[in-house]
Amino acid sequence: MIRINLLKPEAKEIKEGPALPGPEIRAKKAFPLTTVIILLIIVVLAAAFFLQKRAISQEKARLQTAQAEKQKLQYVVAKLEELEKQKAAFEMKINLIKQLRAQQDTAVRIMDEISKRLPEWIWLTDFAYEGQMIQMKGNALSNNLIADFIYNLQNCPAFANVNLISSVQKSGRGAQYLEFSLTLNYVLPEGALPQGKPAAKTKPKPKPRKR
Repeated sequence: MIRINLLKPEAKEIKEGPALPGPEIRAKKAFPLTTVIILLIIVVLAAAFFLQKRAISQEKARLQTAQAEKQKLQYVVAKLEELEKQKAAFEMKINLIKQLRAQQDTAVRIMDEISKRLPEWIWLTDFAYEGQMIQMKGNALSNNLIADFIYNLQNCPAFANVNLISSVQKSGRGAQYLEFSLTLNYVLPEGALPQGKPAAKTKPKPKPRKR
């Protein structure tokens, strides 16, 4: 008797064993150039940032040092200005003292020259000296004595431009006298004159003595 199996025969599971090692072929991909450029730019920017930051820090440190030195020097500058003011004040005082001494010496010389040429019976009541101008007032017993006094002053090298301003008759204590006033210029010595400026000395002709 013949039997026919109409069912699908069971498929036999075929287990595959481990694959034999064979030559491994890996495809290497090229690194993108754009990425390299971007990385380089980032590195350069980072280096520039750190360098700039370092430079700014150094400048801030220098600025702080300069400000500290400036504050220290402000005291010195104030002291120097104060010393300069004191020096100017001292120089002004010294110059004033020198001027006063020079004027004092000049006044002494003027009075000495006038006293040498002052006739008897004439006495001075007022004397003023400013610059080279001299103003005098005095009393005399006669016009002849006043004329002699003017003549003596005109012939003195230390004086110039002797002018009689007034001569008025006065009386007092039972006597009469003349009150007169004179102006004249004092001629500075050659050593006291500025260079290139000779003494201006103009003398009128001497008046004849009256007796």
